[in-house]
Parts: sequence; C-alpha cells; structure tokens
Amino acid sequence: MCLLAGIFSAPLPVNAREPADSFDILIRGGTIYDGSGKAPKRADLAIRDGKIAAVGDLKNSTAKTVVDAEGLAVAPGFINMLSWSTEALLVDGRGQSEIRQGVTTQIMGEGWSMGPVNAAIKKRMTAEQGDIKYVVEWTSLADYLSSLQRKGISQNVASYLGATTVREYVLGLDNKKPTAAELDQMRRVVELEMRDGALGIGTALEYAPAYYADTTELIELCKVAAKYKGKYITHMRSEGERLIEGIDEAVRISREAGIPTEIYHFKAAGKNNWKKMDAAVERVEAARRQGLPVTANMYCYTAGAAPLTACIPPWAMEGGDPALRRRLKEPESRKRVLEDIRTKTDWPNFYHNAGSPDNILLISFKKDELKPLQGKTLAQIAAARGKDPAETLLDLLVEDESSIGTAYFITAEENIRKLVSLPWISFGSDEAAQQPEGVFLKSMPHPRAYGNFTRVLGKYVREDKLLSLEAAVRKMTSLPAENLGLDRRGRLNDGYFADVVVFDPKTIADRATYEKPHQYSVGVKHVFVNGVQVLKDGEHTGAKPGKALWGPGKVEK
Repeated sequence: MCLLAGIFSAPLPVNAREPADSFDILIRGGTIYDGSGKAPKRADLAIRDGKIAAVGDLKNSTAKTVVDAEGLAVAPGFINMLSWSTEALLVDGRGQSEIRQGVTTQIMGEGWSMGPVNAAIKKRMTAEQGDIKYVVEWTSLADYLSSLQRKGISQNVASYLGATTVREYVLGLDNKKPTAAELDQMRRVVELEMRDGALGIGTALEYAPAYYADTTELIELCKVAAKYKGKYITHMRSEGERLIEGIDEAVRISREAGIPTEIYHFKAAGKNNWKKMDAAVERVEAARRQGLPVTANMYCYTAGAAPLTACIPPWAMEGGDPALRRRLKEPESRKRVLEDIRTKTDWPNFYHNAGSPDNILLISFKKDELKPLQGKTLAQIAAARGKDPAETLLDLLVEDESSIGTAYFITAEENIRKLVSLPWISFGSDEAAQQPEGVFLKSMPHPRAYGNFTRVLGKYVREDKLLSLEAAVRKMTSLPAENLGLDRRGRLNDGYFADVVVFDPKTIADRATYEKPHQYSVGVKHVFVNGVQVLKDGEHTGAKPGKALWGPGKVEK
C-alpha cells in the first residue's frame, strides 16, 4: 500500500483562509494526516495561541515561525495509552524517548496510580524506590498530576485511578474482601478522584494485591466511575491460560457497570496459548457487535515486561514484598513457592508462560552489586551460580530486596501482525520515558520505551505494509483521544489544541534493542505540544508546555 496515496487528490475543503494578521507558527508544504484515517492531503497548517488555526493553502500567510515540511508527514501528536513515566517525569520532565517518537500525551494508571496516598502508601512508595528518588509531596491523584505540570513537563499527562491503589488505600495489601462499610469507603475514594479529573478505573489483575479483588468489587467501583463518564481499562486477570475468561470478565464489567472498556496490551501470553489469539479477537468483536464499547491497545514486541515477582504465586505475595521475602527465607514456605512456580498454572504464572528460563531477561535491579546481572537471562545467571533457575529466582528477590524489572519473551510475532491493523486497537509503550544519560543509564529498560510508536510506522507500515500510514496515525491519535474522552485532542481540526508531529515516513524507525535499549528513534523532525515547539530538527528545545489533562467528569471547584 502506497504511503502517499491520495496526496495528489483534490485540495482540502476550504477551511483554508488567508487572515489579515500572521500566525504564530506555519508548517508549510507537508502531507497532512489529520487523524481521521482518511487519505492524506498536501497542505499548510497554522497555529495561533496554542491551537490549530487553519489547514489548507496558506501561501500568502505569514508567521513568526515557519517550518518547512516539504516531503514530510504532518499528524496530530501521538497518544501513549500505557505510560509508566510516573516516576521518570518527577526527575526529568522532558520525556525524551517519548517526544522523539512524536508522543505528545502520556496516559498512566495501569492498576496502580500515584494517588490517592495515605501514610502507609507513602511509606511503601518511599521504601520501594529504586534508581529514581523522590519525595511523595501529594495526597491525591489530581495533586500528583498538577504537581507535574508545576514542575514542568514537555508532554501532556492524564491518568486512570488504579483499582489496586484504591484497594490498598482502604484495605492494605491483604487478601480479603471488603466489608460493606469498606466498599462504601472505596466508592467514596473513586467519586472524589473522578470529580477531580481521573479518566476512570484501571486494573492490573494478574498481580497481587489486585489479584485479590473479585469481579463484583470491580463492578461496584466502575459504576461510580461511569457516573462521571469514566472508562474502565484493564490488564486482565489472565492473558494466558485463561485468556478467554479474562476477556469475558472485562466484557461483563462493561455491561453491568455501563462503562466503556479497554484491554491493556492485548495478547496471548505463552506459547501454549498463542493459538487462542483468533478466538480472543472474535470475543472482543462479538461484544462490539452487541453494542458494547470494548477496545484494546498493544505494544509491538514479543517480550512483555513485568516484575520478577510475577513468577510468584499470589498467596505468597500477601502483605507485599517484605512479607514475601520473609516467606522465601522460611524453609517450608519457600519449598511451597518453588513447587507452585514449577508446576501450577491456576494463577498467571509468568515462569510457566515464558516456557524456559532462557526467555526471562533480567533488566533492572535495585542494588548496585547486582546491576552487573542486568541484560542476562535467568538461565545464564543460574548457570553462573551453579544453581537451579527457580531457586536462583527466589535468591535474587531476597538479595535485591525489590521486585526486579524483567522482560519475558511470551508473545508470538505472528499474533502481533494479526493485531496491529485492527481498527479498534491503539498503542501503548507500557514503559517509562527514558534518556541515555544520568540516572536512566543505571538500568536497562524494555526497548519499547524508545521505539514502540516508531516501530509501528517504520516496520509494520513502511516495511511490512500491514496497514496504511493514515490508518496507523488514526490508531495513535483520534482513536485513543475519543476512547479517553480527551477534549479537542487527536485531530488536526480548527480549534483543536496544537499537539502536532512532523516526521519523515521514509526514514522513521526504532533503533532500541534488548541488548542496547538506550537508543533514540529516528525520523521525527519536529514536535509541538499545545502550540509550543518541543522538538526542532530532531533535538529537544527544552520547552515544557505540557499540561495535566482531565477526564470528562471533572467538576470545577
């Protein structure tokens, strides 16, 4: 499929105009991909007062800043549906690895969110900090987002309210059901955060303590979010052995809570489950045919990333990481944990889904003395220590006193190719913004931190021709913006906020690898956020015009 199909077609309907006064910014001669998915058209784009002011033939117009976009694509800024930049932006608001891919908005809140916090949560967050250190100065999710804006960020940010965070706020880290009074308290927490601008409820149900929440509890929280036009977004209870059942639960929550639902990083995890992908897609499409607003997002790599504790059975995680380490030092409970890791699949066992310790790559340790192990597989570390891989796994968790960042090779490239063109799937990196300097060099991120969006455009659009460029742009812009309910984002329309990316469709590509992840993508030339240039000729300008964005249910005070 030709990337430039349609650029020589009839001119844009004339919202083109030639105002008497000049614009702030004029992007001349580019090929406009407006975010709608329609064929692109060659035109100029003008920005004034942080918003798109005109699109069309503006050859007689002037501007303070003129950008030559001849031969380049001009598109709405990309929206990262799954960002873990919650801590990274506290120490460096530039979001370099994201902005250099054209990402102008980061969406947070997969299960855990940065608020609300109480004294116990603040204590845990402080104790569990790794390379990035910060003081928890906020009490609510809205406070956190506002604090980012005050500190200065180059991109926009918004967040779901983590159901795990709500549960921890009221119940702690124990495996128990809330009483009627506790459930009422959880509902009140949701209502307060929704009124303050949370996007909805986010879950990460494969991990303790989220694993302990039943479907009824989640429906009750989502009913409150739905009152404020919120959404439900979920890392499902299973992406592997019980993938179909996980989808069924997400659909049930959508139906019974009356809430739009999105599935995080849609995939079939584990080689034994790869064959379930077609059935999983059909399950979602069946719900959509019934009128349920069910969508999904994905990353485009065969390895997922999760803590090494994702190999630990849920019963051993009750009480959090310190309680787990005590159990791993006690002979009988350690023996039981080992037996479960090696033999059981009645919980989302990442050790099992990886298929082999060769497919478990350790990428982020907390303690300096263990950092030389970063970039090695569990199999390599076990062999060097002369120990069994499962025993080594437990030893590492005790030694590092952290959950240990890990990449698991669990997804089939064939399935990625099946999903990438589906019109109801958008994209999320499932990583934090990075840069090849300072504190970020202490650990190895997943390469998707530097390349998820450019990989779509370079590999799956230009090289493999699995979808058109205009379709890919829609899936990165207007689709997520509409799913999220963001105000005037995701399209190059008059009056929309001027989040704009200018890139070269002939050269855009990812460069990061698992072995050398700290490598910027190439091909993105210019990026504007809220009408301010953040990337110029591929280099960061230092500008930080990003804003905290709020859900449609925010109540002005």
